Amino acid sequence: MTDLWLISVPLDKTSSASVEKLKHAIAKTNLATCCKFSIPDLKVGILDSLLSVSDDLSKLDTQTESVIKKTCQCMKDVMDQATDKVLENALANGVDLISYVTQFQWDKAKYPTALPLSTLADIIYKEISQMETELKTQTAAYNSAKSSLQILEHKLDGNLQTRSLNNIVKKEDLVMSEYLTTLLVVVTQASFLQWEGTYESLSEFVVPRSSRKLYEDQEGGVFAVTLFKRDVPEFKMKAQERKFIVREYSYDVEEQMLEEMKKLSVHKKEQYGVFVRWLKMNFSQVFIAWIHLKALRVFVESVLRFGLPVNYQAFLLQTDKKRSKKLRKELSSLFMHLDPTATVTASKPDVNCDIPGLWQQEYFSYICFQISTNVLDYS
Repeated sequence: MTDLWLISVPLDKTSSASVEKLKHAIAKTNLATCCKFSIPDLKVGILDSLLSVSDDLSKLDTQTESVIKKTCQCMKDVMDQATDKVLENALANGVDLISYVTQFQWDKAKYPTALPLSTLADIIYKEISQMETELKTQTAAYNSAKSSLQILEHKLDGNLQTRSLNNIVKKEDLVMSEYLTTLLVVVTQASFLQWEGTYESLSEFVVPRSSRKLYEDQEGGVFAVTLFKRDVPEFKMKAQERKFIVREYSYDVEEQMLEEMKKLSVHKKEQYGVFVRWLKMNFSQVFIAWIHLKALRVFVESVLRFGLPVNYQAFLLQTDKKRSKKLRKELSSLFMHLDPTATVTASKPDVNCDIPGLWQQEYFSYICFQISTNVLDYS
C-alpha cells in the first residue's frame, strides 16, 4: 500500500544538506522515492490572517477528504464493488492519482495565485460544498430509480402466492364474460389430487372440467378454474378451508406492471450512465481541489513555522506501510535541528503543541501532510 508524504523544510544550508542526505539514503536503502513538489509564490498577507487561514484550511481538508470518501463509496456501490471498474474511473485529470500528485502543477486559471490565501480557500470551500450537495442529489436520484425497479422485480421473483403470473398466464387462459370469470389457484404438490377431486364442489356454479394446470414447480402449481362471478366469494371461502390459495389477479394490471418495469429498467440504465459519468468527473475535480488544498497548507504552515521571507522547499516522498516507520526515523534524525522537541512531542501525544493547523500527533520537526491515493481503502 502506497503512502505519500508531502514534506516541507526551510531552504537553509543545514536543511538543504539534510535533503541531499535523505535522497542519498532512500536511494541506497530503497525506503522511498523522492520528487519535487512545485508550489507557486502565493500572497502571504499579515500574520493574523495566516493563523486564521491555517485553521480554516485544516477544517476544509477534513471536509474535502470526507467528500472524496463518500464519492468513492458511491462508486463502489454503483459498480457492485468491482475493483477494476472503480480504479478505472477514479482518476484525476485523466491519470491515476499517484501520477497526478507526483506530477502536480498548480492550476493558475482555476486558483489565481494573485488572490489572497483566504480567497483561494473560499474558492475551494464553495467548490467542495457544491460537490457535496450535488452528490446527495445524484445519489438520491439513482437510488430512487434502483429502489423502484427492485420493488417490481421482487414481485416477479417471489413465490407462487405473491409473484407476478404474467409470464405464466396467457390472455386466452382466462374466461371473462358478463357472467363467468376465471380464478387462479395456487395448490401445493401434495394437494394436486385433492384439488382435482374437490374443486368442482367448492361452490355450486363451477364449470365442470374447467380446471387447467398452467404452471408447476417444486413448490406447487397454478390452476385456472372457471365459475360464475356470483359464486366467487363462496368458492374463495371453501378453497381457503382446504388450504388452496386463490390469487388476486388482473391480467391488464400485471401487464401494466411489466411495462412499468421495462420503463424503470431503461430509466435505471440511463441513471447509471449519468451517475457514473458524474462520479468520474466530480471525483477528479474534488481530488484535484484536495491536492491544491494540501499545497496551500504546506505554504501557510511553512511561513508560520519557518518565518519570512518565504524560503522553503517542498518535496514528495512515496513509500509503503512496511518502510514508513524506518523512513520516519530517518527524517527525524536528519531534521532534528529544526526542533529538537519534536521527537518528544511525536512520541507523546499528550505533550502540548501550539503549532497552528497541526494536530498534536502530526507534529514533527519538519512539516508533513499525508495524502491517501488508495481509493479502495475509502469507505
